[in-house]
Formats: sequence, structure tokens, C-alpha cells
Amino acid sequence: MRMLANRKIRHLFYQILFFLVVFTAASVVAVWQQWKGTVFCVLMSALCMGALIFLVLYLYFREQEKIMEDAVSQIGQYIAGNADARIDSNEEGELYRLFHEVNTLAATLNAHAENETRAKRFLKDTISNISHQLKTPLAALNIYNGLLQEEAKELPEIREFADLSEQELDRIEALVQNLLKIAKLDSGSIVLEKTPEDLAEIMDSIERHFAYQARQEEKKLLFSGEEGITLLCDRGWFTEALSNLVKNAFDHTTAGGTISIEWKRFASMVQIVVRDDGSGIHPEDLPHIFKRFYRSRFSKDTQGVGLGLPLAKAIIEAHNGMIEAESDPGRGTAFLINFLIPTKL
Repeated sequence: MRMLANRKIRHLFYQILFFLVVFTAASVVAVWQQWKGTVFCVLMSALCMGALIFLVLYLYFREQEKIMEDAVSQIGQYIAGNADARIDSNEEGELYRLFHEVNTLAATLNAHAENETRAKRFLKDTISNISHQLKTPLAALNIYNGLLQEEAKELPEIREFADLSEQELDRIEALVQNLLKIAKLDSGSIVLEKTPEDLAEIMDSIERHFAYQARQEEKKLLFSGEEGITLLCDRGWFTEALSNLVKNAFDHTTAGGTISIEWKRFASMVQIVVRDDGSGIHPEDLPHIFKRFYRSRFSKDTQGVGLGLPLAKAIIEAHNGMIEAESDPGRGTAFLINFLIPTKL
């Protein structure tokens, strides 16, 4: 029997067997010798045997309980982040086989985590290198394109192509920057420096940033919200996330459209809503809009590469926030961002 491979279980069985043999022998002798009080002797032997078996079982299960508590404690330490926590599995038996498998699983998870960390570091370094290598030629192309624009002031056709080239260069630069930011967030190399920030001030800076674009594209940009709301956030990254959502709204509205950003405080959370009255999102696409490089088969946007929304989501979640989208095709889209307010117990 495999359970008897454990030394402690074998000893338990041997002790119980010994007590049974002693009790049986004492009872047989008492009956065979026909001692006075035979019934009393047999009864006392039975009581003593029962008490001894109970004591042995109590001590055994108490020790087993301690072993299980130690195992649970080690598992709890591993879950809490101690990658070196292990369960003692030096004995034989089925229970220790289980402990050994748990230790093996922990080692396997550690190996996977280490491989994933290396892969993320490699990805970050690769994208960083590519980004760095692209910056020089992009800067040179921008200079050359600027010279072309200056020289082509009197040549409308060349001027038009030079302007288109500038737009494409801006798109490439934005793509490189977004890739680099996502790689840094994935690798955990960015430490968010969270400080209490006035939400109205952040919104005011975003409004100033997009005001010129709104005038150029003949779109209404509306900001409304409560004063005095403070969020614990990294202002630069938080502004990046909201700006990506506003930019997405600009990309999906036409001239005359309205983009509104509202914020308010509830009892347990702060909510920010970025809303537009543009083309909306098809129901088939709604569950996938935060996936990287996702392109809808219903979208008329041929310029985007699908990085703005995933980057915004990553930043918001790094701030312990939640983001979701609601959309009515043809009538607009709303992005709802919620941040729980920490409660003091």
C-alpha cells in the first residue's frame, strides 16, 4: 500500500496493532485462567486500549495539522510575493508527493515569470533601439520637408505634396512614440510618480492643447466639471491617457461635431466621461477596441494604427482606474473612466 510508505503512518499502524494484540492477549489470558473479575479485567483492558489509541491518533493528527498549517503558510508567502517560499517535502508518502508537486509548480511559475520578464525587457530594449535609430532619419526628413515647403511656396502642387509628407512624418513619429510608451509600461520600467493633482487644472491644460485643432476642424470642444476634485496621479501620464481619448473623439467626428469632457465626484468614486457625437462603434467591435492594432472592418479610418486606446487603457489601469466604452453607431461614443476614492476605516 502506497500510504504505508510514509514512516509516520507506518508507526501509527504499528502502535494501534500493538495495542490490539496486547488487549487481545490480556483478554484471552483472563478468560483462559478464569480469573475472578474476568469481565472487569476485559473491560479495563478495552478502556485502556481505547484511551491509548485515542492518544496516539490525537498526537498524530495534531502533528498533521501543524504540517498542513506550515504548508498553507508557505503557499501564502509565495502568493504574497516570496518566490523562494517552499513546503518541506523531505518525507515519503502521498502527502509529501503532493507537497513536492506544489514546489515543482512554484519553480515552474518562477521560471515562466523570469522568462516573461526577460521577454518584456528584450521587447522594451528592441523597441527603444528601433525608436532611437528612427529619430535621426525622421529629424532629417522633417528638415528636408521643411526646406521643400519653403521652396515650394510658389508651386501649389509641390507644396501640397510637401504638406502631405509632413502629415505622414508626424504619423510615423507618433507611432514610434506610442510603441515606445507601451513597451515601457509593459516592461514595468516606468514608475508612476503619483501626487495629488487638481483635476480641473489638468482639464484646462488639455482644453488649451486641443483648442486650435477644434477651431481648424470646426468642431465644438466642451469641458465641464466640478472644481476642487483632487486625484492621486502622475500628471504627465494621466494627461497622455485623456489626450488619447480626446484625439480619438476628434478622429471620429466630422465638421460641426461636438466633443465633450465631463467630470464629477460621487460618494465613492470620481468619474470622467469623454463623449462625442461622431460615427460611433459597431457592436461587433466594442469588445475589441482596447486591443492593440485592432482594426474594424466597419471603420472608415485608414490612418489609425490602433495604439491610442490600448495606451490610454494601460495608463488608466496603472492608476488603479477602470475604463469602458458605450456607443450607439451613427450617434456617438462615450468613454467612462472611474477612479475609486480610498476610504479611511
